[in-house]
Amino acid sequence: MTHVLIVDDEAEIRASLESILREEGYAVTSTGTAAEALELLRDVEYAIVLLDIWLPDGDGLNVLSELREMKMSNAPEVVMISGHGTIESAVRATKLGAYDFLEKPLSLERTLMVLKNAAQARQMRVENEEFRAQLAPQAPISGDSVSMKALRQQIKLMAPTNGRVLIYGESGTGKERIARTMHAESARKDRVFVELNCAAIPEDFIESELFGYRHGAVSGGAQEKRGTFERADGGTLFLDEVGDMSLKTQAKVLRALDEQRFLPVGASHPVHVDVRVIAATNKDLEDEIAKGNFREDLFYRLNVIPFYVPPLRDRLEDVPTLVQEFLKEFGTQYGRPRMEIAADAVELLQQYRWPGNVRELRNLVERVVILNPKVTRIERKHLPALVYRENPAKGGRSEEFSTLTEAREAYERDFILRKIDECHGNMSRAAEALGMERSHLYRKMKTLGMAVRE
Repeated sequence: MTHVLIVDDEAEIRASLESILREEGYAVTSTGTAAEALELLRDVEYAIVLLDIWLPDGDGLNVLSELREMKMSNAPEVVMISGHGTIESAVRATKLGAYDFLEKPLSLERTLMVLKNAAQARQMRVENEEFRAQLAPQAPISGDSVSMKALRQQIKLMAPTNGRVLIYGESGTGKERIARTMHAESARKDRVFVELNCAAIPEDFIESELFGYRHGAVSGGAQEKRGTFERADGGTLFLDEVGDMSLKTQAKVLRALDEQRFLPVGASHPVHVDVRVIAATNKDLEDEIAKGNFREDLFYRLNVIPFYVPPLRDRLEDVPTLVQEFLKEFGTQYGRPRMEIAADAVELLQQYRWPGNVRELRNLVERVVILNPKVTRIERKHLPALVYRENPAKGGRSEEFSTLTEAREAYERDFILRKIDECHGNMSRAAEALGMERSHLYRKMKTLGMAVRE
């Protein structure tokens, strides 16, 4: 159901439009002021806004301008309406992104046609945004280890099928990247890839995230919402951390997988879909079944094609290849010259255990690139202290520096970076933790050759 917001200062027009649009199957909310319209737009997702130019507390064009400045995801299409519009106002509305312009008295036939076209245009825009997001650059599935070569071969064989996939692996091993690669190499590659992290959604909301809801079904939200199953129709749905799903939700997912249909919250008719499901978990689901935390029948539905992604500590021979690719990626991103890494620095990285797996290695390489803007060759001394602390037998950092000044500066860089990390990038709090003014911290970082970014 498409949700429309009517913003007009004439109560009779609002009442008339509400009655007509509801008969046509739209969900409708209305207001007579610019202030309330902006408040509603911040809190509720609308598909279309019918916006009058003349309002008692402001200009409808200013409302349109503020709406565009919000840079909302899934922003509504805006149709301007006016009883005394001019060519100038119509041109300005178009430049601000209005979908169309209707003059009063409103023609019912034209109004309904414009609303239908606006809803279709928004749906196409939302789907295109999802396609662009899924085509964004991702960390590659790289590595020359036997396990990674076997994994790439398995993807090549299984991706073209419609079989459900269950990916096992620790956090940070690249399970999402594998799911996206399987989608990109499948017959569904031209359709949408939709992701849902089951661990990140509170239990009270995960059902509506999966299956959506209809007008008025959710307290505090009058709009309808398309769930991830519905948005993934024809494409691939990736359920990340599926082991964190409650038993109640598991039962509904099981039924949706079996029947390829589901009932949105508050709906009276089921929605039929054609969705390939890829799931991932960092848990031992068979152990979770034994504990009574995961349904055995759902496990067998999902575990048609099992994949196991080994942790980085079990394939340390892949570290050099990954480092080179990350150096290239971040060198391009931050406008750095071509960067290389010394063999002894790579050797040290291969001695580290990588509890955060590939994600941790990627973050480390990005940190090194940022903090060394003038360096073209990464040496051992440029690596953060953590890789040394785990390998005390391999020699302390004092062996890596020719002077006391170099050693002190390296320690200061690591210490400052650690404090910035602890303060989640807040430079004011980091400066306070370091016992110095923020301006002094910036000067110190510049002196140490550290790139300063707000």
